[in-house]
Amino acid sequence: MMNNEEKKNVNNNYHKNSNYHKNHEFKKHENHNDDSRKLEEEINKLKSELNESNKEKNELINKNKDLENENTKLTSKVRECGAELVNYRKRKDEEVSSMLKYANKDLITDLIPVVDNFERAIKLDDNNLTDELSKFLSGFKMMYSELVSILEKYGVTSIDRRGEEFDPNLEQALMTDSDKNFKNDEVLEVLLKGYKLKDRVIRPATVKINRIEESKKDNKNNNERNDK
Repeated sequence: MMNNEEKKNVNNNYHKNSNYHKNHEFKKHENHNDDSRKLEEEINKLKSELNESNKEKNELINKNKDLENENTKLTSKVRECGAELVNYRKRKDEEVSSMLKYANKDLITDLIPVVDNFERAIKLDDNNLTDELSKFLSGFKMMYSELVSILEKYGVTSIDRRGEEFDPNLEQALMTDSDKNFKNDEVLEVLLKGYKLKDRVIRPATVKINRIEESKKDNKNNNERNDK
């Protein structure tokens, strides 16, 4: 049997052990709470960093979209400028080509009246001329032929459409006549030759044309007036 002293020691040891366990459990629980708080703080910190990262990501995405839109606009402008430059070059090439094509227009226009004078001169009747004038006219004809050859070399052609229908793009009507043997609006006579430089009219021909319809209309009006 234990004496009182032993019992007292046993009780003291029991209480000590009990207090130890309680303190240990409390410290363990306290440590667990600290770990939980730390873990929660870490999680909150990570969430905050993630939110910040997502925010920066969204900002970068929006900036990237803005840059893509700006890039699309700039690309479109570059293409438009490129197309305008190509069109400008085409226009300039066409202008230069046209300028070169008709570069001699003014000179040829000044020479055409000379050709007219030559043609008037060579229409003289050789039979009514003296031998000296006939020889002089023969030389005139040679010079005229050479001048016409030079003009043809540079793309000059005459407009002489006698017997064809009047074309206001090529001719101007100075006189009219009425002849039932010819068609209406037919060119009866070329009063003054017209000329083209390549495909451009530099002087329209001056012509006399046939106008049967107008003549019939005038006769009809005259008959109506006579009947009255």
